[in-house]
Amino acid sequence: MEKKHVEELLRAVAGGVMSPESALARLALEPVRDTLNGLALDTQRELRTNLGEVVFAPNKSDSALIGAVGGLAADGAPVLVSRVDARQGALLLEHFPDGRYWEDARLFAVGDGALRLGPPWPSRGDVLVMSAGAADMRVAAEAYGTLRFWNIDCGFIPDVGVAGLHRLTPHIEAMRAATIIIAVAGMEGALPGVLAGLVPCPVLAVPAGVGYGVGEGGRAALNTMLCSCVPGIAVTNIDNGFGAAAFAAKLLRNLRDRAISV
Repeated sequence: MEKKHVEELLRAVAGGVMSPESALARLALEPVRDTLNGLALDTQRELRTNLGEVVFAPNKSDSALIGAVGGLAADGAPVLVSRVDARQGALLLEHFPDGRYWEDARLFAVGDGALRLGPPWPSRGDVLVMSAGAADMRVAAEAYGTLRFWNIDCGFIPDVGVAGLHRLTPHIEAMRAATIIIAVAGMEGALPGVLAGLVPCPVLAVPAGVGYGVGEGGRAALNTMLCSCVPGIAVTNIDNGFGAAAFAAKLLRNLRDRAISV
């Protein structure tokens, strides 16, 4: 159950349209929605954590994948699915024709958030996703698309790695205006350290699994980011664009909620 649905229940009780007992009974039925596919869907996760449950596509059977999306979308809630391959994307579009599949980001979405997936993208926002090279696009797009699904003000600046640092010059103002930057880089992974030395906001570094030899699988990029001497950098797991987006979204929503409560 999304926050807006709980707010609707509370307003109905406050307005005398619904009894407290009826509202409580409705809430009591919502914490977990079981399906026939061995899934226990966490329908109240957004109430607890500020982020709703997201479906992870790999290794799910077709029936489990369809059941998870359908179960979460049963009340009209938006649903996001991550790491969706092309075959699964076609399958989901067949069963949920109003959804959208962004293959570059491996994301599928149903509901309001689906309309915000994919290009064109702005070059500034509260969160700024920046990638070092075109080879890092898949991970960076996952971060950007996830944030857009959650309706976070997000910009995307691709292909500004250290092989051509002059490419950062047009974006300095946007970089310094951001609340947090997500920096995705493979190979030697130097971009996050460069950015952190230029901006006042924290930089969340995402090593991309791009490289060969000692850098194979993104491990050189991971070590570079972990060993950076520039303060204000935190590091996710290799290729974890979704995790970076979740961190940024929770940070911004927590700041917003605290500001509203003051």
